[in-house]
Amino acid sequence: MTRTVIESKTKTVIIGFDEPFCVIGERINPTGRKKLAAELEMDNFDTVIRDALEQVACGATVLDVNSGAVFTNRMAADPRYADNNFTEPPLMKALIEIIQQTVDVPLCIDSSVPGALEAGLLACEGRPLLNSVTGEEERLERILPLVKKYNVPVVAISNDDTGISQDPDVRFAVAKKIVERAADFGIPAHDIVVDPLVMPVGALGSAARQVYTLVRRLREELGVNTTCGASNISFGLPHRHGINAAFLPMAIGAGMTSAIMNPVRQVEMEAIRAANFLMDHDANGGEWIRFAKVIEAVEAGATFAEASAAASQATSGRRGGRKSRG
Repeated sequence: MTRTVIESKTKTVIIGFDEPFCVIGERINPTGRKKLAAELEMDNFDTVIRDALEQVACGATVLDVNSGAVFTNRMAADPRYADNNFTEPPLMKALIEIIQQTVDVPLCIDSSVPGALEAGLLACEGRPLLNSVTGEEERLERILPLVKKYNVPVVAISNDDTGISQDPDVRFAVAKKIVERAADFGIPAHDIVVDPLVMPVGALGSAARQVYTLVRRLREELGVNTTCGASNISFGLPHRHGINAAFLPMAIGAGMTSAIMNPVRQVEMEAIRAANFLMDHDANGGEWIRFAKVIEAVEAGATFAEASAAASQATSGRRGGRKSRG
């Protein structure tokens, strides 16, 4: 079975057909987060540290790290800051170094700037996931050599020079092209995690069904793992988390093996934990039973992040106790 291995200095995460669903925490991303971007412009990483700790406590096993910040004040003083090729590489390096000092999970290096991707690869300990390559010719020629050079897995997004097609057959063809081009570089299919692209269901009623069909084809015909930006499905709609929580287990049932998402949302994480159990990816329901304790704490008045952090600390303490007695 296909196994995509991602590593930090101390932990290994496997994305695979027979593995628990891999939650890739999305929150360390200044795009659309003005407060975070302003903090980063001041070299303030407090929110980054808090987001890293909360996401891991709530169940993320990989953290996505995006360096796409706009430094408005610096830009006014120095026009070089208007160029992402100038701003993103040093910011990516700084983010990864801070996060690796804070948590020990593997990372997903996320940028549209090749220089930022390589800066992240140089700063990362272990074997990160690279996010991303597309079917665009220029992107293939820039990113696939990096993937090969650093021997890392890569997210392959199913769009190309023609843009994002609403035809799922076209998106499948783009994914197939990326897998085949990667093979030319000596990159195996198990190191490619395809994002079939989730459209908003509010704009395209068949968006979710398209994804389920694509995921099955990608698994059966190309033998690759899959991921997505899970919240895209509910974009522009009310009560988005309810839609996300329905979408994710259905995607898991179709064969999706990971998602880039916000793990600090209880309803989505509850749906994923239950799906893991129902898919027989949670032996004897052990993780579900542990998660139930978190829900009980929430019902008693704690926030989901607080309850998750307390449960995580208790588990670490028990593990430490067993080790010290041994």
